[in-house]
Formats: sequence, C-alpha cells, structure tokens
Amino acid sequence: MSDKISTTDINRVVWQACDTFRGVIDPSQYKDYILVMLFLKYVSDTYTERYEAHLKNYDGNIERAERAMASERFMVPEHSHFADLYDKRNEPNIGELIDIALKDLEEANREKLTSSDGAGIFRNISFNSSNLGEKKDKNARLKNLLTDFNKLNLRPSALEGQDVLGDTYEYLISNFASDAGKKAGEFYTPKEVSILLARLTKSKSGARIYDPTCGSASLLIKAGKQVDSGDFSLYGQEANGSTWALAVMNMFLHGFDNASIRWGDTLRTPKHTEGDHLMKFDTVVANPPFSLDKWGQENAETDKYNRFSRGVPPKSKGDWAFILHMIESAYEDTGKIGVVVPHGVLFRGGAEGRIRRRVIEDNLLDAVIGLPANLFFGTGIPAAVLIFNKGKGDLTETLFIDASEEYDSGKNQNVLSTAHLDHIVDSYVRFRESKITTGVVEDKYSYVATREELEENEYNLNIPRYVDTFEEDAEVDITQVQTEIQQLEEGLKGIQAKMQEYLKELNL
Repeated sequence: MSDKISTTDINRVVWQACDTFRGVIDPSQYKDYILVMLFLKYVSDTYTERYEAHLKNYDGNIERAERAMASERFMVPEHSHFADLYDKRNEPNIGELIDIALKDLEEANREKLTSSDGAGIFRNISFNSSNLGEKKDKNARLKNLLTDFNKLNLRPSALEGQDVLGDTYEYLISNFASDAGKKAGEFYTPKEVSILLARLTKSKSGARIYDPTCGSASLLIKAGKQVDSGDFSLYGQEANGSTWALAVMNMFLHGFDNASIRWGDTLRTPKHTEGDHLMKFDTVVANPPFSLDKWGQENAETDKYNRFSRGVPPKSKGDWAFILHMIESAYEDTGKIGVVVPHGVLFRGGAEGRIRRRVIEDNLLDAVIGLPANLFFGTGIPAAVLIFNKGKGDLTETLFIDASEEYDSGKNQNVLSTAHLDHIVDSYVRFRESKITTGVVEDKYSYVATREELEENEYNLNIPRYVDTFEEDAEVDITQVQTEIQQLEEGLKGIQAKMQEYLKELNL
C-alpha cells in the first residue's frame, strides 16, 4: 500500500481549513487566503526538500548547498518559509508577519511572481486585513489556518504524482465557484465546458495556446493537456488582479513554469504582442464575460492592431469584440478558435449582424453548438460554443449541433457527462473529416448548413433555424377520451353512493 499523499488526502485537510473563514467573509474572497497558503506551503516544502538534497550531496557543506539553491525554481527567504510562520503562529502580529513574508517571497522571485509592470501576485491580499475580524479573532483564525496547513507534507517526493497539487488547486477553485455563486463566473469555467472546448480545438505538438480572458487558467491548462506530447506553450491574459494571481499560482502548481500569464485589459491593452503586431497562436480558447458593457468601443476605430476591420461591436455588448480579438490572434491559414458565447451573439442585428456576415463570408465559421441551460455559475441561461477555423480550405459548410437536452441534473448546476462530450466531439470530428453530408445529420441533434443557407437566413445563426427539434403532440382520440370521462363519472357516482350508505350507518 502506497504511503504517498493523494489529492483526496490534501483536499480533505484543505477543505477543513476553509472552516476558518466560513461565515466570516465571502467565499469569493476567502478562496484567495486558502489558495495562497496552499501555494506557500508547497513552495516552502519543495525548497526544504531540495536544500536537504543539496546538503546531503555536498556532505553537509552549508555554503555549497546554499549556492546550489540559487538555481532552483524558487528562492524562499527564511522568514518567508511556511515553517517559520508556523513557529510564530502565536505572535500578536501574525497577520503582519505573513504579509511581510509574502512580499519578500515576491521580491526574491521577481521574474516569476510579478507582472511586467512590477505588480506582485500577493498585492491584492492581506492577512492583516480587518476583513478577518477584530485582532483577537483574526489571530485565532490565522493560527488555525497555519495549524491546518502544517498537517500537510507537500514535498514532491511525498506526493502520489506530479498532478496532485494542481488537481487540488482545481478542486478548490471549483468548490469555491460553487459557493461563490454569481461571482464565480469571473474566475472559473466549469470543468466539463473547459474539456469540451479543449477537445474541439485539440492542438498539435509544439502548439502555442492562448486564452485572452483566462480567469484562473483552468481552461488554458486543459487545452494544453489535450496535446499528445508535452510540447506546447501556454499564454493568457486576465483583467482582474486577484484572478490573475490565481492563474499564475495555478500554472506553477501544475508544473507549467514557463507559461506567460499577463495582467491587464485584453481589449484595451493586449499584452501578448510582437513588435507592432499581436502575437499569433495555433489555438485560441476563451470563456469571455458575457455581453460586457463599456468594453472600449471608443478606441476601436483607431485600434492599432486592426482587430475591428470587420466592424465595431456595440458599446454595451463586447462579445464580438472578444471574438474578433481571438480571430486576429490566431495564425493565418491554420489557427483554431473556440469561444463560449451567449445565444444573442448568434442572431442580434445591427453592427453585430454585419460582423457576423463578414466572418461567415471570410469562411471562418466551423461550428455552432448549443449547450444546456444552467451549466455556468452565476447564470442559468444556456450558452453556445462557436468554433472558428482559419484553415477551412475548400470546406465552406458549417455544422450546427443542438446539445441543449443532453445533460445530467446536478445539485446546483447541470453537468455534461463524458458521453455527452463524446457525442458533441465525435459529431464535430466527423464533420471536419468530411464524413457527413449537408442537411440533417442526426435527427433533432445536428445539421450541416451550406453557405447559401446561411445567406438565405440573412446570416442568422440561431440554432433552431437549422436543427429542427419540434415534437408533434400525439393525436387525441376524442371518442376514447369521452368514453374514459364517462367511465370515471360512473365510478364517481358509485363511490358517492357508498359514502352515503356509510354515513347512514354512522347516523351522520
């Protein structure tokens, strides 16, 4: 029997540690305290294990061991080490000590733990905040937190596999999303939706993969894991500072140390550029904020990256702004794009209708996939997935899938099972391999439309225009219904007569 620590073991301890904050602050806030502490414990334990290995290798020569540590993944100042903070858990200023430890850990690892403009990943969190209660209560909570995490041995040699920490991080983010409700959409895409997008845009070995609204980076990581080899590179940008920090930590806990995760507003200031141009990627995936208001339309006409040459989306709905950015960020002739959108993107008129027409005329749209309602945290509305392909070649058709009725009912959210995902992906793969012809492919589920059909429908992509899911009501046999009513009425008369007999016997 293995003595290694599994994801389940860690999950149990860490989820218990969350009790420290439950009822005190909102889950969308306390997730940062828990995840930062998990990261600090992992970095500290890893540092200790590597130091001990070097010390042993150099026969106890401390100077040589410390010199060797300079080339390790992270430098951990003594007072920034988890063990040092645990030893000081009873100090009256423990919150301040943790904040200092994190600031100096950032400083010691500036290249890894700070953004290009110098902001560190811990800048938006304070363990000394009054949000954690009055001083006495706050100190008690922080002591409990340190005590809970001290139970964990997160040395790499103690873990069951290299994905254990990353899996725990994903588990926590998923659970926090469930607790946080509406706010969760800002930092988490449901696992099954991420897997679906990753599978539909499956990247080849050597791919550059990009998510312009990466949240905590779970979608980006899943897209990377679809590559059959370990040869790929990950790039992301996130506008929310706290969520950007989660994404950076998530990458390190999954072992993707070379991922480039940038902080900033992608539409106003894209950070992944090469010279005067946007950086190009093999695969671009995203779950952008739905119908974002004030997305930056005022600057679109003069956009130096020429992202809005097909049209400028309305000021109050940024959906197509994100899509156009994604299309422009994909390699010409080969790039694949997968994006989650609200259904309005498929049929709204005006500027959006004109953009939709241009995108279809440029032969970029591969597939439109309708998803079930209530999959996403914070909204019950159904969403759709659009797949764009800059390498469609001679294939000018578009696949429509209505997967809205295929799901498992969950406690809070509906869920896509592996079978549901397989059904969607298999249908798309067969389409891409030209194994299905135009017209109805699968009754009430999928349809392949020609460019002419899209034009006839004035480039409206509303799925029911193509996938007919109408169910005729069964014919009603009026004569039979009348007979059944008559039989029921006669039965009721008999029951009433019996009731009268019983009442007489009881002298009522």
